[in-house]
Amino acid sequence: MLTRTFGALADPTRLAIVGRLSRGAATMGELAAPHEVTLPAITKHVRVLVDAGLVARRRSGRTVVCTLRREAISEVEEWLGDLTSYWNNTVDRLEELLREDDDGH
Repeated sequence: MLTRTFGALADPTRLAIVGRLSRGAATMGELAAPHEVTLPAITKHVRVLVDAGLVARRRSGRTVVCTLRREAISEVEEWLGDLTSYWNNTVDRLEELLREDDDGH
């Protein structure tokens, strides 16, 4: 699932859409406004985000409203947390080894 998530987020326009949706729901027109692309292009970007599980769409009359799916973002946060813990532990071990080496010489 993370491969699809990161693949979807690799595009700057889609990343910006997710950033906008992190502040609350938005219509397709609101998502398109800051970009120099057509509404059909934004629709395709949103479809990729929906397929990746990052965004949900609902129709309200003739308007399509998009929201961020927090559970998908939580998966990314968990993965990043694990990665951060790994690197923090690795750096801590390296610092210990360097201190031991300094004390030994």
